[in-house]
Parts: sequence; structure tokens; C-alpha cells
Amino acid sequence: MTAIPMIEQRRIEAELVRDFYTVLCKSMPKGAAQEIIREAIASSAIRQGKTYADAVGHEPTLTDFASHSGAWDANNALDREVLHASPERLDYNITRCEYARMYRDMGLAEIGHLLSCNRDAAFCEGYSKNMELTRTQTIMEGAPHCDFRYRMNRS
Repeated sequence: MTAIPMIEQRRIEAELVRDFYTVLCKSMPKGAAQEIIREAIASSAIRQGKTYADAVGHEPTLTDFASHSGAWDANNALDREVLHASPERLDYNITRCEYARMYRDMGLAEIGHLLSCNRDAAFCEGYSKNMELTRTQTIMEGAPHCDFRYRMNRS
């Protein structure tokens, strides 16, 4: 897990990704460059999910997951409105996202969703084979809030 606030870690990563993205766009269509960024960031998020799951020491629940949300919220990065929280279901809205503002300020609004929002479902993949995220909108892509709906599907 990270020793620095997640928003600071994402800022550092974005500085490097910006340079890679610029170089990629010089040698291929923008869509292809974005797909490379999407795939690389998703791979990183899967690894991060596994790291968080390993730290729990048992098959993780959404209660375990919620207990780690402070890493993403640190430094006043998010305003979160929790609608429901249980081991099998976690619903919340993000009503303010400093990650979105940060990427805009860095000139990365075009790929901000790849750098942050793209990570969320991929993180689930690494965290638990039973974890599922449904989200229909994000602040990063212009919505008034992000709607996170997590489920643990025990089969």
C-alpha cells in the first residue's frame, strides 16, 4: 500500500504518463495511444487490488474495502456520500473529485478517465473474483457525481 496520499501518487504517475502519451500520439492514432494507456493503467490497478486483498488476510468483503477508502479520500481529494454499506453491498456517490480537477489542471482532461476512473473496475478484478462494480457516470466525464455500486457475488 502507499505511504503517500493516493492523489499525490496519481499526480506523480500522471506526469510520467503524460510524456508517454505525447510520444505515443506522435507515432500512432490517438485512439490507439489511449488504448495502450488504458491497458497499462488497468494492469496496475489489478496489481494494486491484489495487494490490498493480500493485506486483508482473508477473502475480502466490501466492509474491508470500505475500510481502505481513506487512501483515496486523503488530502480532501473526494467528497463521498455513502448510501448503503454492508459486507455484500456498498453504494456511494462521489460529489466532488479533486482527481478530475487535478487532471484538468495538468492538461490531461482528455485521458483523465483512463488515469483514474478506468482503475476502479480493474481494481475489483484484483481485489476479489466476487467483487463487481456498476457505475453509470463520472465527474471526470462531465456528470454532476460519480455513482459507485459495488456488489459481492458469492457463488
